[in-house]
Amino acid sequence: MTDRPVLVFDSGVGGLTVLREARVLIPDRRFVYVADDAAFPYGPWPEDALRSHIVSLFGQLIREHDPEVAVIACNTASTLVLSDLRSAFPNTPFVGTVPAIKPAAERTRSGLVSVLATPGTVKRQYTRDLIGEWASRVHVRLVGSEKLATLAETYMRDGFVDEDAVRREIEPCFIEQDGERTDIVVLACTHYPFLVNRMRKTAPWPVDWVDPAEAIARRTLSLLKPAAEKVEISSIGADRAVFTSGQPNAAARRLMHGFGLSTACKD
Repeated sequence: MTDRPVLVFDSGVGGLTVLREARVLIPDRRFVYVADDAAFPYGPWPEDALRSHIVSLFGQLIREHDPEVAVIACNTASTLVLSDLRSAFPNTPFVGTVPAIKPAAERTRSGLVSVLATPGTVKRQYTRDLIGEWASRVHVRLVGSEKLATLAETYMRDGFVDEDAVRREIEPCFIEQDGERTDIVVLACTHYPFLVNRMRKTAPWPVDWVDPAEAIARRTLSLLKPAAEKVEISSIGADRAVFTSGQPNAAARRLMHGFGLSTACKD
């Protein structure tokens, strides 16, 4: 068994939805979860500055952790910088997180699909190219939420969320057209699945909420070399959470411990 970890990276706690699925499929690997909380949220960043920041940060992370695979569990980062990371670090396999537009287009019955994302993901040409390639026969509404990622962070850390605020953020996803209604909403931010129960509660009608976490975990598994031997999970070593701020608060540490992660700081 290799001791090289799987690195899961996000701007905050949203990537824990991917980590949760990855652990189910990959129980014989050690994980390092990196929360770039020093830079959260990514939305207001200029693209060039954010691209430079993430590539530079990954130089440090790869030197320190030598991951077998790096998972970019963040739609905003993936749609912006994934190709740059692959070019800068060709010896490290990267798994990105992109809006699940293809499966949504295949599954919709009404032909009305909404993609709920951060404003950064909505404005990326990458996202529009996915629509052009996989959903040209479907009406896709792109909805950029300014607040949902922060609401999810607050909910996961503090256990409370303003349901009226959630309702306002998801409301533009629901449209009626020619007697049909939106029937699928793509959750194009890894933070959003943490709020899906609140979304179901506040939605004007039931829809299928598409979470890509399982697909990301399967892709990660496919890039890993088979373990040399079967190893008891207890012998693998503790999974770690690294905060780039160097100052995780008590709520953040409790959350990570709840996911079985020891907490550390990135100097």
